[in-house]
Amino acid sequence: MNPEQFKQALAEKGIELNNTQMAQFDHYYQLLVEWNQKMNLTAITEKQEVYLKHFYDSVSAAFFMDFTKVETICDVGSGAGFPSIPLKICFPHLKISIVDSLNKRITFLHTLAEKLGLEQTAFYHDRAENFGQNKQHRASFDLVTARAVARMSVLSELCMPLVKKDGIFLVMKAAQAEEELQVAQKAITLLGGKLEEKFAFQLPLEGSDRYIYTIRKTKETPNKYPRKAGTPNKQPIE
Repeated sequence: MNPEQFKQALAEKGIELNNTQMAQFDHYYQLLVEWNQKMNLTAITEKQEVYLKHFYDSVSAAFFMDFTKVETICDVGSGAGFPSIPLKICFPHLKISIVDSLNKRITFLHTLAEKLGLEQTAFYHDRAENFGQNKQHRASFDLVTARAVARMSVLSELCMPLVKKDGIFLVMKAAQAEEELQVAQKAITLLGGKLEEKFAFQLPLEGSDRYIYTIRKTKETPNKYPRKAGTPNKQPIE
């Protein structure tokens, strides 16, 4: 998917990008490749692949949810900024917070936001488990998301505590999504969530499967969650 195809594909979904936004995506790509030579940000570096599998894939959440009605987003384990930075470029009003456990990636994200002129962005070098217990951030976001970070039962424990009541935990998955969802049902319920909608689609041009789930937070997450760092992954709620 080249940049022009990317712009056209988003326009077909009702997301119109102006020249400034297209230039931001181009600059994003250049910085990603440049920094990737110094540190491991992504295995995907070919331009058309990045536009399809990182940029388009990240923005696909907005095909199924109205992001004009979302204000605050927390992206857990974002790595090189996916999906929240592409969403921020498309919807500049969004207030983005990114949590990542590797300080090198946080340094990259600070540089990226500065070079792209992105305002209302905050980057936190922290473990998601610790961040979710921080009273300043807990239950404070309209939408919390994570992309390809961990199994859904684990993701639920890392993300749900950060969602404000009546907010959304947005799950973006590829293969084995339905199996993961079945296993995660107990965790989702225990943590105060209820599956609202699920969507399946294929990436254009190459046809790989993608799944998006919206989980509504209907009640507060019990205070004991998330458990201490490392525990959710070693002993998932199942």
